[in-house]
Parts: sequence; structure tokens; C-alpha cells
Amino acid sequence: MLRSRRDPVARVMAEATPGGPPTPVLGNHTVQKEQLRVLRKHRTGQAPAGHALGLATPDSVLSPGFPGLTKTELSALVRSRSTDNLPGMEGDKGPVLRLLPARAMRDLLAQGSAAPADNDGMFRDWLDEFRVRAQLSAAAEDKGSVDDTTKLWEILSEYQPRTVEAIQKQIVTHIEYTLARSRFTIDHHSAYMATAYSVRDRLLEYFNDTQQYFNEVFPKRVYYLSIEYLLGRTLANALTSLNISGVYRESLRELGFVLEDLYNQEQDAALGNGGLGRLAACYLDSAAALDLPLWGYGLRYNYGMFTQSIIEEKQSEFPDFWLSRGFPWEIERLDVVYAVNMYGFVRKATPAELEDGYKGKFVWEPDMEVLAVAYDLPIPGYKTNTTLNLRLWQSKPSHDFDLMSFNRGNYTAAIALRQECENITSVLYPDDSTPQGRELRLKQQYFFASASLQDIVRRYRKSGRSLLEFGQYNAIQINDTHPAVAIPELMRILLDEEGLPWGEAWAVCVQTFAYTNHTVLPEALETWPVPVMEKLLPRIMQIIFDINCTFLSCVRKRFPGDESRVERVSIIAEGHTQLVRMAHLGIVGSHAVNAVARLHGEIIQDRLFRDFYEMFPKRFTYVTNGVTPRRWLLECNPYLSHVITDTLGSEDWTKDIEQLCRLKDHATSRKLQQQWLMAKRLAKERLILFLKTTQLKDDPNPPTLDPNAMFVVHIKRIHEYKRQLMNILQVLLRYLRLKDYAELVTGTESIPHVVPRVIIFAGKAAPAYTRAKEIIQLIVSAARLINNDPVTRNSLVVFFVADYNVSKAEILIPAADISEHISTAGMEASGTSNMKFALNGANIIGTYDGANIEIAEEVGKEKLFMFGANAKEVEDVRAAYARGEAETIPTDLDRVISFIESGALLSKEERARGITGAGAYRAICDEMRSGTDYWLVAHDFQSYIKAQAQADRAFANPKAWTENSINLTGGMAHFSSDRSVKEYADRIWKVKPCPVPGQTGSIEEEEEEEEEE
Repeated sequence: MLRSRRDPVARVMAEATPGGPPTPVLGNHTVQKEQLRVLRKHRTGQAPAGHALGLATPDSVLSPGFPGLTKTELSALVRSRSTDNLPGMEGDKGPVLRLLPARAMRDLLAQGSAAPADNDGMFRDWLDEFRVRAQLSAAAEDKGSVDDTTKLWEILSEYQPRTVEAIQKQIVTHIEYTLARSRFTIDHHSAYMATAYSVRDRLLEYFNDTQQYFNEVFPKRVYYLSIEYLLGRTLANALTSLNISGVYRESLRELGFVLEDLYNQEQDAALGNGGLGRLAACYLDSAAALDLPLWGYGLRYNYGMFTQSIIEEKQSEFPDFWLSRGFPWEIERLDVVYAVNMYGFVRKATPAELEDGYKGKFVWEPDMEVLAVAYDLPIPGYKTNTTLNLRLWQSKPSHDFDLMSFNRGNYTAAIALRQECENITSVLYPDDSTPQGRELRLKQQYFFASASLQDIVRRYRKSGRSLLEFGQYNAIQINDTHPAVAIPELMRILLDEEGLPWGEAWAVCVQTFAYTNHTVLPEALETWPVPVMEKLLPRIMQIIFDINCTFLSCVRKRFPGDESRVERVSIIAEGHTQLVRMAHLGIVGSHAVNAVARLHGEIIQDRLFRDFYEMFPKRFTYVTNGVTPRRWLLECNPYLSHVITDTLGSEDWTKDIEQLCRLKDHATSRKLQQQWLMAKRLAKERLILFLKTTQLKDDPNPPTLDPNAMFVVHIKRIHEYKRQLMNILQVLLRYLRLKDYAELVTGTESIPHVVPRVIIFAGKAAPAYTRAKEIIQLIVSAARLINNDPVTRNSLVVFFVADYNVSKAEILIPAADISEHISTAGMEASGTSNMKFALNGANIIGTYDGANIEIAEEVGKEKLFMFGANAKEVEDVRAAYARGEAETIPTDLDRVISFIESGALLSKEERARGITGAGAYRAICDEMRSGTDYWLVAHDFQSYIKAQAQADRAFANPKAWTENSINLTGGMAHFSSDRSVKEYADRIWKVKPCPVPGQTGSIEEEEEEEEEE
């Protein structure tokens, strides 16, 4: 398997040396080796007397192309500050002149007056040596790279074999030499780590080839800036993308391990929290699968947002030590480091600085400098050679240690700066309820943006192209407002470091950036107090003021006399404390602003950003979110994937998702329906096993979990607008009705004519979000009551799965019969969990919100269970509430609230403390009884109950239910992230695929190719 068949590096080298890699022959190569050998002997007194060394004229030493020395020798010569570490040059340390870097030596050689008399033989020897080093350095700088020797070229021309024996040797090598484990200390975790390192080795082959090819053809590149990436586990995804799961499974089996067991050893990377991060991860996967030249940028958090535990029926937060056992997929880039400035002041550049070559008008004198160290994470494309990069930044101090403070005994002060710098990337979303927390969060965002922009500009500058063309070769996507500070940061680089005039710099900026909005909640649009930004980022604040001044001048010219409009669109919000509106900055500084669903697009154009839309109508668009079918069907649901592949005749649907539409032609097939039901049952059995080993492991009398029951799943971030509260109130009503019915039916183990349900909640509440945490407590309390009631426990079971993450979603989603997407209409920008569930054949109980609307249009509204007020009706109802027109709450809801107020949900511990009535849920009950709750739980409750009843009736007909499930999966092609990313590429980024030559096929395909050859 020679990489020369696929490798762009090998192809370029082959073109440069017709007939294959360079072969050492007598000539320059031999002469150069001989000159170096003689030079070494001359230094040790072994050179023949009168040997001239060939150094009389510097140009005679080495040819300008310098193809002769090995890479090791050249690296030693160029990089070393002393020649003493070269082979054959040990000893004879020489004077301090020998420690000069090559550039300084060339300067010294150019100064004839600095040299002693020619009869100083020792200095002449050193001078000869310096000349060689100076010319080697110049040759390396001029050429940019060095031709490798034949052996090195041959080794790098081959991919690692994909045989069982080769994989086993690679794994065992990592066990012994990377992990330092012996045959007696190998456990499942060390087996996972070694397996992961071996897969990473293979990823790096494609990763290096991809970057080399992109550098060669220099396409327009995309840079995706997101503060979070919810990646999930990497091992299974990498093996699937490389198409080597089968051979790895066999290799590990012979070593005594089960591949699936090793999957469970991997901890989810805590680089994200919710839908924003998961969407970013899906987009990276699709960009790689589509061969797009895209890089992601993010932060390498030491700890995730938090680990969620339920203690005394309440959410408790603990640090997420996700790196504690190692993360084998990353590559630390200690050679990629950037300084990020903070605090200090701004002054005008002095005439002396301008004469010295400083290009800007202003100089930022920072009081704090933080180093951004790069960590790269390869992102493999599915069945393609393209492997992209997610570059993560970790903060480090520019000065590690204050030795003076330490020696004085002030040990805390000695490490204070280090701690302050490292705090920047310690935790995802630092708590911003305090001034210190808000400042830390702003530090985090600017650190991320500055490091990323410096890296992007550096990469572009290496091409030698004009910065005026920067936007033609680079597209930067801002994923929500967190990276919006990148806009003034690019302006700072272009103005202060590159010396561009304001107009040209701003034109480059707008051409480069695009901004994705992810929320319709005005209070969720990020703002920063001007005093905080002036203190922390004085130069950035100055640039933002200038951007705003220039923009408002344009607004006044466009809408003369309309000062209220000027105030509404200003980047700076006036008030007691001025605020920087980051969403406004993102809109003004971008050439495209996109929503993430059609309804969301209508809301931001008609309501949220109407003034901006009237100014820049062509700037606004929408791209409906999508999910990757590889992780969210092929990997997480192998049972259903096998059925789909068997029905469609191939796995082509994994890259051409439109082929899923063909499932509709087989929806009535008895064979397919039986296979579909069996796949669903297997997924439920897997979930039941998970629940028994986690939720029920300490329960002495666990409830019965029947795979024939309807599994209903509601997994989202806990928030009032997502209305988990309405769901648990409906569950309590169902419980009360079951109790009523049970009184009429006695002597049976289960209540007849009732569809049994297993209802699962999962999600985290922000630590400072009191109401969301009360909702979690209510769910857990209700679950305790219901699951321990012998009357209903075989007909209704409720779980709250703590510490929800991607890996748990991969178990929950395939098993679901129904998924709940019941946000207040007009509040959810899009949502992607609805897409994941429907892709796996689960039906939706949902409102007319976000992507629910488009899913209903694609699969047919009649196939879903839709209910509640739409976005326009929500506005009307809220307007009525504002006028004091309260509603009478439904009778069923009143009954549930009365049940809670009776104290039925109180725990034994609460009763022992003398708590009575509604207890912790007093505020919830009062809000429901008010008839004016902002999230319209009471208003939509009765409609919601009807939708639940419709689902019960439909589930009682397995044949029709299964047919509908097949049609749901068959109608989800539009909601693939492949489609979403392609829309971004075509309409916003204007980039084309750049496939790396070659194709990553299966083991069998490669063996067939070799046999043919």
C-alpha cells in the first residue's frame, strides 16, 4: 500500500524527481559529505596538512539547492546553537561565538572589521565553520524544505498495513512503549489507550497528507469558530470513517479484548455542553466527508461545564475531570504558540517607531500577556482521504514562575500569574454572576478569537499573497456571538500589525466573516459592559467605537432624522452603563447573517433584527440545521443501520442520504416491518440494560421494564421555554388517571387496555438557574413516587438520567418510540435532537416551533403529533396577559397542581423536617395558577394531553405504527448536516470541495487492488 499512489506529497516529489525518489550519486552529494567530513577532521586536528577545505570562496562549499545532507544532519546544523552536538564534532567547546544563531553569524561574517588578523588560525577554523552553517541556514530558508534521503522517502511513501498482524503489533507496541505497561499490567483502559493511539497513527497519515495537499493547491479555506464542540467519543467514529472496524475487532479479539468493551472505556471530551456544540461537531464531520477545506477552532478546557449528580433529589454540580485519564487523540503543538495581550493602555505610535518599521498608528501596551498553545484533533472524513483539523487553544503564562517571590517565601504570589492565565481555559462557560466571572468569560472569548485569528493570518501570509485578497481565500464562520470579538481583532491585526488603511481593512473584514445566530431570546443576545471591555481590551474597545461611529454615520445618511433607529441598531447600547451588543457587532462586521431554520429566519428578519434587515436585506438568510447520519444512525444504531443497508442493497446511503427516500417504497413490506421492529427491540434491550446497571443498580425492588412498552424520551437542556415542566405535569396526570382506573380493575398485575410507558428525562440546568433546578427536583420526586407505587409501576415508569452527554444520547435515541419537542412556539431557533430521533424512526410530539415545522412538511404533518399555539398565537396570548386578561387553567392541570400542593411529592426527609404542602414547588404551583405563565404551559396543556392520547391510540396498532416509523426515517434526508454544510459552502462561504487524491476503501477493496497490480 504505497502512499505514492494516493499521497500528494509523494506525487509532488515524484514530479520533482522524474523516475522516482532521488538516489545518492557521486557529485554534489558526495562532495558535500566529503567537505563536511574533512571539516570535522580539521576541527579535531585530523585533516591532511595544507588541506584547503574548499572554503576559499563561500559559494563553492554547497550548491544553492543543497540536496546532499540528510534531514537529521541539516536539522542539527540549522537549528543548533552550538555545533558541538553534531556527529563527529564532540568536544572542543570553543568560545562564546560558537553559540551565535545562524542569522547572527551571517551578520558577523558581513562585518570584516570584526574579524581578527588572518594569522589567527583558531579563529579561521571557527570562521570556516560559521560560513558552512550560515550557508546551510540560508539554503534551508530559501528553499523552505529539504529533500529527504531515499530511505526516509521510502518509509514515508507507505501507509501502515491494515492487516490483523500489523494492527496487533502496533497496539502491543503502544502498550509497551507509549504506556509503559507490561504483559502483566494490561487492563481494559490501557488496551483502549493503545488502540486509540494506533488509530490516531493512521489518522495522522491522512491528516498530514490533507494539510500538505491544501498547501499545495491553496484553495479558499473555511475556519469555523465555535466556543464549544460536543464531539462525543472518538474511537468508534474514527474506525467507522476509516472503514476498519472489522479488522480492528478481529485484531483485538485475538488479543483477548472485545472492541465494544473498549468503546466504553473512553470518556466523552468535555469541550461542549448542548446543541450549539453538537451542531459544530456534526458540521466538522460533514465538512470532512464532503472534502471541504475547513478547520475548526475552539478551546481546550481542563474541565467541562460540570458533572451532574442527583443528591437528595436535587441537581448537584461537580468538576468534570475529563482529562484525568488521558486524551490520546490530540497532538500537542508546542511549536504553535501565540501571545495574546490583555489590560494595559493604548498610545499613538511615536515617529521613531514609525521610522523603525512599525506600521500602525496606535500601540497597545499590555499589562498581561497570555500564551495560546495549540492542540490539534484530527477529524476524519467518512470513506475519504480528507482528514481535517480541530485546533484547540490552551492558555499558558508567558512567564511560568516568579522566582523572586518564591525565594522571599511568598509561594502563592510566585504562581499567581500562572494560575490567572491558566484559569482562562479551565472551565467551559465560567459562572458570570459575579464581576470577576464576567471578566473571566470575556478573557476566554478574546483569547480564543485572538489566537485563532493570529494563526489564520500567519498561515495566509506564508503564501505571499496580498492581504487585500485575504477574504478571497479565507471564510470565517462565527458560531453564535461568543467569537464575535474576532471581528475587531482582525481589524487590529490589519491596522496595527499590517498597516492597512481603515477602509481597506474593513472591506477585508466584512468579506471574510459570516455570523450564525442561534437564539430568538433578546435576553440571550450577549452584551459586555463597556468599562469591563475598556479595562481588559483597551485597543479592541477603541476599534469597536470606531466601527460603530462609521456604521452610525451610514445609518444617518440612509435614514436621516431617524434617531430612534440609530439607537436601536447601535453596537453600543446607551444607559446607566454602556453595553457592547455582540450580535450587532456580528451583523455589522459580516457579509452574511444566517438563522438555523426557516421560522427562525422569519423571526429575526421580522422581529429580532428588523432594522438591520431593512438595511441589509441580501445579508440575511437561513440554513436549516442538520445532523450527521454517520454518528446518529450508522454508529449509534447498528441494528437499524443493518436493516436499512439490507433493504437498500448497499451502504451508499451513509454518504448519499437522499437514498433513504427509497425506504418509503418498502414501508408496507411485511419483511421490512418485522426487521424494523426487531431492530427497535434490540435498541430497547440495550437501553434497559443501561438503566438496570445505572439507574436501578441500588434499587432492591426495581420496577419492571418491558421492551414492548412505549419508550418516551425528553432529552434537552433544562429550561422553562423547553417546557420539561409541562411534560412532568402531564406524567403526574397520567399517574392519577391510572390510579383512578386501577380502583375499577382489581386482581391483575397490570392495568388492562393501557399502553405502558417508560418515560425518560435527561438534561442539565445551569448552576445559577433556580427554576430549572426546581424542575429537575420535581421530575426526580415524581419518579420516586411513581416507580415505587405497586399499583402503577408496571404501567408507568419514570427516569431522570443524570449527566446527560453524547454517549448516553447514542443509547437513548435509538430506543425511543416517541420524542418530546414541546418548546413554546417561537422560542426554539431550530433544535437538532428532533432530527436525530426521527432519523431513527421515533415519532414526535411537538409544537409548531423550530425545525419541527420543516420536519412536518417533509414527512407529512399527519404523521406527527403536533399541538399548541403557533408563534403568532403565542404573541397574541402574551399580549392578552400583559393587558391583565388571565386565563382559567384547565381542570386537569388544576388537579395536578392540587396533588402537588397536597404534599404527595414530599420525601420522608422533608416530612421529618416539618415541610408541608407544595414545599419546594410552591413557586411553580403559584405560577401555574396565575393563568398568565410566560411560557404558556397552562394555555397549551389541554392540547398537549390530546396529543398524548393520539400517540397512545396509534401505538396500539403495531403495523401502522411501524409503517409510519419507516416513513419517518425515509423522509429525513433533508435534515442531514451534509446538506446543511453544502448550503453554507455554496451560498455563504463560496468554497469548493478539495478532495485529497486517492480513496480510502475497505480492506477487501485494497487487497483486490494489490492482486490486480
